[in-house]
Amino acid sequence: MRIVLLGPPGAGKGTQAKELVSKYGIVQLSTGDMLRAAVAAGTPIGLRAKDIMARGALVPDDVVVAIVADRIDQPDAKRGFILDGFPRTVPQAEALDRMLDEKGLRLDGVVALEVDPDILVRRIASRVEEMRARGETLRPDDNPEVLKQRLAAYQAQTAPLVDYYRSKGALRAVDGMASISDVAAAIGRALADTAFRPTQDRKPAVGARKSAVGARKPAGPVQKAASGRKSASGKAARAKKPRAKVKAAKRAAKTTLSRRKPAAKAISRKAARTPQKGRKARRAQRLTK
Repeated sequence: MRIVLLGPPGAGKGTQAKELVSKYGIVQLSTGDMLRAAVAAGTPIGLRAKDIMARGALVPDDVVVAIVADRIDQPDAKRGFILDGFPRTVPQAEALDRMLDEKGLRLDGVVALEVDPDILVRRIASRVEEMRARGETLRPDDNPEVLKQRLAAYQAQTAPLVDYYRSKGALRAVDGMASISDVAAAIGRALADTAFRPTQDRKPAVGARKSAVGARKPAGPVQKAASGRKSASGKAARAKKPRAKVKAAKRAAKTTLSRRKPAAKAISRKAARTPQKGRKARRAQRLTK
């Protein structure tokens, strides 16, 4: 299972990613972690990213996509992965699609956690006050003003991904303001929905298309039943034809006999009268003698 989680900072993507890792046995891939791991491993693409980061420049999309490509080829990612924090822009999403297509893969789902930014800012402000009251050390991002800046950056760069994946039929929006368990259940339902698939699948090879066209589709149960009914009706029709001929011949014979009967009767009556006339003539001759 290959998933992308979308959502603004503070939406709970990290928490839900851990739930998915535990449920499906897949790995969570973070862009920052992948960059640091590639640099530490000294891979060619990692060394290139190291030089770029050393100059204080942003790592270009092709380098990030190459790092993601290397990471998903590792054994622990064969079962699937969750991309958290990547892609961040539409060009990155397009590059990701091309890379997966070259590997014969595709995303199984893009889940967007929908949240109210104003509520997120109020939540972080309350959390900061609670941490200060307990004497806990604050992190740099535990700041309402920093969160507002991150939300603005997300809205400008990453929010367009929602429309991008929706146009491909791959997006499923989930209410991120619900409880953690409810959000996890909603994500589970979204991923279990078989209709939730990208509409633009990878095109098969030319040979595969030709073989698919040349191959004849096997008859299904309905087609077999229909052909069985047709053959049975054909046999019945063929069986009925001789019977119809026999019946027609019988009717013709009866008609012929019925027409012949009057002639036969007439002949018999004539024959019956002829002897009588002959006897009367001979008797008349005897009397005259």
